[in-house]
Amino acid sequence: MSSNRVRTILYLSTSSGPGGAEQVISNLASALDPQKYRAILCLFRPGWIQERSERRGVKTYILPTKGMMDWRWGIQFRKLLLREQVSLIHAHEFDANVQSAAVAAIAGLPLVATVHGKNYFWERFRRRLAYRWVSRCATMVAVSHNLKEFLVEKVGISPDRIKVLYNGVGVPPSSVKNDVSECRSELGVAQGSRVVGVVGNLYAVKGHQYLIEGIPAVLEKCPNTSFIFAGRGELEMVLKDQVHRLGLEERVHFLGLRQDIPRILAILDIFVLPSLSEGLSMAILEAMMAGKPVIATRVGGNPEIVVEGETGFLVPPGDTKALALSIVTLLMNRQQADQFGARGKSRAEENFSLRAMVGAYQSLYDECLKSR
Repeated sequence: MSSNRVRTILYLSTSSGPGGAEQVISNLASALDPQKYRAILCLFRPGWIQERSERRGVKTYILPTKGMMDWRWGIQFRKLLLREQVSLIHAHEFDANVQSAAVAAIAGLPLVATVHGKNYFWERFRRRLAYRWVSRCATMVAVSHNLKEFLVEKVGISPDRIKVLYNGVGVPPSSVKNDVSECRSELGVAQGSRVVGVVGNLYAVKGHQYLIEGIPAVLEKCPNTSFIFAGRGELEMVLKDQVHRLGLEERVHFLGLRQDIPRILAILDIFVLPSLSEGLSMAILEAMMAGKPVIATRVGGNPEIVVEGETGFLVPPGDTKALALSIVTLLMNRQQADQFGARGKSRAEENFSLRAMVGAYQSLYDECLKSR
């Protein structure tokens, strides 16, 4: 960069979470090099990410919007950019990427537009057209190579206009390992039982229903097993009804939204993510960083994280039998599970650390500011 002054990066998020994209934004904003960058956050609505970021010292603004054509929002956003002397905008997901693009162009500011998932933006021609335009006036980032391929094939964006930067997570505090017995007691999980867990919002796309459907088959082979679901969402009652119909209430624990995910991961023997679609799962990365063997579906960026037969198992989405069989295999072979966990931790530390993600984005910011 041409000067040594601290540059202000404004993060704009479509959603207020909780979720993987929101976690990335919060982690990134609070971990920038303070000698080079200052982070502020702008949201369309208050929520989880606001509370989390403000606790970490990131100044946050709420600017409500009525959608892509809300010119009043554009005026207010432009005023915010001027008032805070913003040097670069880093937007996340469709609404934020599109709405910030026009303002960034008018203001003459570089824009980084990160795409985290496939969601709904490719289904309508107008949205595909909007994203093609964003790719031409911003530096577009996909969080996995699979997602980049999707944007090229389904949206029609030129591959040379999309960079791939992986998400990253921090190392869990070592103190959580000493908290396992207390956490088990708190959650009502028997001290001697094996524990299989999922961390993720209770949405249909996360595929929880397929894991629940496979639990009876797991219990036939490994009766001393408990299952925990950390997260909240619109399918909570549906999933609880499914558990009730299968008579699994004593073995399945719904924890709701948790702020202590490292503690939850510490008590797991196996981490499972039965998603039907993913960008690059923060939940998987956190589980690997915690040294847990992973069973995930072969969707999205999951195969870029989980190495089949080395750090975990990959199964077809919606395949209850394959999911149950993989769980039983690891429950009955602790040595293999431990090896998967150790290899996964090494892989996460080497390729998907918070430091690596922050470094990659800061290098991108430097490049964008120099180009400007």
